[in-house]
Amino acid sequence: MIQRIQSVFLFLAAIVSGVFSHIFDLWRDGQEWMQANDYVLIYALFIGSGIISLANIFFFKNRKRQMLFNIINIFLNFVLVGLLVYRLFNLPGDGFSSEKGVGLFLPLISILLLWLANSSIIKDEKLVKSIDRIR
Repeated sequence: MIQRIQSVFLFLAAIVSGVFSHIFDLWRDGQEWMQANDYVLIYALFIGSGIISLANIFFFKNRKRQMLFNIINIFLNFVLVGLLVYRLFNLPGDGFSSEKGVGLFLPLISILLLWLANSSIIKDEKLVKSIDRIR
């Protein structure tokens, strides 16, 4: 159901991926640390991850499908982390200044929330199987 804890984790992951990436875009305020085509790809991956997380909330009747989409979303966020790290280390100058590396933490937070959602889905699946065994 929608009021389960995994739905809360998925909603928070959608907020981190979708909303905070837009805030990050506004925060960067003209500091060009990526090329235009890289930025479009990374922004599209952020928005895609948020949409998958938000849509995944409504798959509560099919927990296996929900776990599959969570795994796909975790993989998408790992690709996003890889792209951000690649762009971070290919920049001239100091690679660890705050303007350049703050966006790297957003997919990591999303991965953590998706992992927590997956563990809650697995607990629900075990609970349903144990109840079916008793009948």
